[in-house]
Amino acid sequence: MRGCGAVRAIVGLWRWRHNPLRRGTDLLESWVALAALALILVAAPVVGVVTTELTRDALLASVREQHEARHPVVGTVVRKLSAPPLDPDPETSSARDAHSRVLARWTGPDGAERSGVVASDLDAPAPGAHFRLWTDERGRVVGRPLDTATANTHAVLAGFGAASASVGLIEGTRRFVLWRIAQGRYARWDQAWGRAGPDWGRTGAGS
Repeated sequence: MRGCGAVRAIVGLWRWRHNPLRRGTDLLESWVALAALALILVAAPVVGVVTTELTRDALLASVREQHEARHPVVGTVVRKLSAPPLDPDPETSSARDAHSRVLARWTGPDGAERSGVVASDLDAPAPGAHFRLWTDERGRVVGRPLDTATANTHAVLAGFGAASASVGLIEGTRRFVLWRIAQGRYARWDQAWGRAGPDWGRTGAGS
């Protein structure tokens, strides 16, 4: 579990305070863990909140723009069209199958009569049935505008993702620093062994 290693190292920081066997790297590892835990507890939530607010502001601005540029109009079914060939992609097919393709007519915001093939949310579209469409200023069909609730949900998810990514980055950095410390420690051991190795076992052997 993330952070457990940092907590253990912080506990070790207290234990190593007056231990005569303490090495400089032991304290360094504990201080690195303490800094990482502080960042996780403070910086990650801040990143999440800031990301949420910035994303919410951007999405709400998009909501306002879309609601200004897109207009709901009433479409009238002329006739239902046969279903298109089966789509093997479950994502696109599920979205398509939730609507019925119809030939419809509608009056755009500019007052012009229009017609065309569109997707309706009617379960059993019959000629003369009415349903809602979204169009631009010129009466061309466009997608439904983003709503405030969806924008807020996306903003919260973005903030949570940013906070999680921050935690992962901090923990990854901590592990990398500890790895570098361990590599340096092993290198010093190798150097010490290289100096002591040629004379190992010769103490008191005489000449």
